[in-house]
This record gives sequence, structure tokens and C-alpha cells, in this order.
Amino acid sequence: MRELADGRFERYGVRLLVKRDDLIHPDLVGNKWRKLAPNLAAAAGRTVVTFGGAYSNHLRATAAAGRLLGLPTVGVVRGQELADRPLNASLARCAADGMRLRFVDRSTYRRLPEPATLAAVLRAADATRAYVVPEGGSNALAVRGCRALGAELRGHADVVGVACGTGGTLAGLAAGLGREQRALGVAVLGGGFLGRDTAALQEAAFGHRVGAWSVEDRFAFGGYARVPPALDAFAADFEDRHGVPVERLYVAKLLYGLLALTEEGAFPRGTTVAAVITGAPFAE
Repeated sequence: MRELADGRFERYGVRLLVKRDDLIHPDLVGNKWRKLAPNLAAAAGRTVVTFGGAYSNHLRATAAAGRLLGLPTVGVVRGQELADRPLNASLARCAADGMRLRFVDRSTYRRLPEPATLAAVLRAADATRAYVVPEGGSNALAVRGCRALGAELRGHADVVGVACGTGGTLAGLAAGLGREQRALGVAVLGGGFLGRDTAALQEAAFGHRVGAWSVEDRFAFGGYARVPPALDAFAADFEDRHGVPVERLYVAKLLYGLLALTEEGAFPRGTTVAAVITGAPFAE
């Protein structure tokens, strides 16, 4: 935990802390490891199949875990058209770590929650006996794994902010915090589904909604993997001010959102806000 002296927050009486989960491991950073660890244990040596887009941090983390732990991994990638193109740096890293990549068309990808579609994709990937981890790594096991994050932050902040794709980290974080604290999830995708999905994940993990939490949908900047110049400039300035590397797809949106909310008066004077740094910039 580290406190940052930032006049943009201080002028509103808000104290800013950062929780450097990006320092957990150079390849298995932050919430990705917290969510993967219980799932990899459950896989018990079987091939692990998971899903994501062309720039998925989750795919990279799963591939790295497979390499480090000696587990075979398969990544089902959204976009059949990508199969005929050179791999981008993110997917190339997955392949270098031993992940078998299987590209599917976007219509099929949307239907993966249907058992018949999933079974067909697993057959085509020669992975019918594999252990399946959902997109983003968020399931009941992952949520329970992220509860430790909240426990580590008890007593340190009034509000704990985290960037969210699928809601698993937020669901576990909120469950681990103390009663006087609340969690704030900043969505990195549009669509307005994050609150519903987070509640469903808590129901699956704990049987009911747990902890005080809310979702902010206004800082997705057009959707996942979209980093317009204004957001990139904000992140670069934050790095210069504080010497903290700012991952652009998730963490930049969180920090931008927390500053915007501070300037809007969303946090009363005297509030301590902690930002969870869930990932590190991807070095191509």
C-alpha cells in the first residue's frame, strides 16, 4: 500500500492510496492470479480452456500460468478472421507460452454460454476433457479467491476502487472488505451489464449479495481495448507525477474515473480512496 500526494485529489480533501497488486508476480499479476489460482487447483493437472479477445489480459495470464506450472492451455479467441492474420503481440505471447489458440467466429463466441455450442467448440479444439475457465476468469471460485484482496484492505480506506471487465474481482473484493468500507467498480466495457453480473457472481459464490458496492459505467471510453488520446495522455501524466506504471486498458480508466468522481464531489472531504492497481503495462 502506498499513499500518493496528488493535489488534484487533495484540494477536495480526498486522500489517495494505491494497492500495488501489479507487483504480485511479473507474469501473473494482480487480480488475474487471484482469480486463476483456485481454478488451476481445481483443474488438477487437466488441460485448461479459456476464452477472450485478441488483446485479452486473461488469456496471457492463463498461458503464463500454464508455462510456469506445466499445464496445457487452450485459448478460444473471438474472431475467426484473426486466424488468417499475423498474431498481434498479445496473442503471440500466449503462443510463445505454449497456449494452443483456437479462433471462432463472433456469432459462435456469443453463443458459448449455450452448452451445445460450448461442447462443439471443445470438440473442435480436441479438449472435451478439459477444465473450462470462463472469459475473464470470473466464476464462483475466482470470486472467493478475490475475497482475500478485500481482507488485505480492511482498515486502510473508506472507498476501494477497482477496474472491472466481468465483475469477478469486484464481487470478491466487496465480500472481503470491512463493514464500514465500500467497493467501487469502474467498468472498462460498455453495455451496462456489470452490476447485474457482479450480483450474479456473488450469488454463485456466497448465495447472496455481500458487502457494500456499486458500479460506475461512465469511464469505458468507448469500450474494451479503446484508449483514446485523452486517456493515454492522462495515464502518461499520472506516471510522470507518481512513478507508478499505468496499464491502459483497465487501470487508466479506474484512475481517470476516481479523479473525475473526486472533482464532481462524489467523495466527502476526509475520504480515503484506495485504487487497486490490478495489472501492469504489457511490454511487447
